[in-house]
Amino acid sequence: MGVDTVKLLMWSFIASECLLFGTLIASFLAYFNKGIGPHAHEVYDIPYTSVSAFVLLLSSLTMVLALAAAQANDQRQLRIWLVATAMLGMVFVGGQFFEFTTFHDHHNVWISTNQFGSTFFLLTGFHGAHVTIGVVWLLSLWMFSLRRGIPPSRSMHVEIAGLYWHFVDVVWIVIFTVVYLVPVALHA
Repeated sequence: MGVDTVKLLMWSFIASECLLFGTLIASFLAYFNKGIGPHAHEVYDIPYTSVSAFVLLLSSLTMVLALAAAQANDQRQLRIWLVATAMLGMVFVGGQFFEFTTFHDHHNVWISTNQFGSTFFLLTGFHGAHVTIGVVWLLSLWMFSLRRGIPPSRSMHVEIAGLYWHFVDVVWIVIFTVVYLVPVALHA
């Protein structure tokens, strides 16, 4: 049978994105404690970011449930879980926006403040853009399911979106650990 071409293309895309995020994370690690101005451990709110991380990780569960519903031809459950996943993604992005404005307004940290600000906002902003793309993709699938439904024979569309969504979640686990937890632990 072999691997579906679209799935193989998605895995290739994810591999290239791993290299990109790896480079961004390495840049952050190289500069997070360099320069003048506030540093990571001085501005992070780990409990707040932990809740945001939990919300995004919970969305992986709802994505799995959406795929299971698509494969079972349960259009109602598919729509519920697609919207739930998209809403959890929107909550995460909203939380990230709040965090960004807090950094800027209360800690005077922005992309041009110092190397920490530059690498932090580039990395986390790029991740947030990926989540936003995923939300748009999920809502597009939801609208398609409203118009025509997504039968089990076309559940690969949901599976491909799910691969992307899980990738974004796994990247966040790495970012949360390396970018948030490690710098705070180093200064505890």
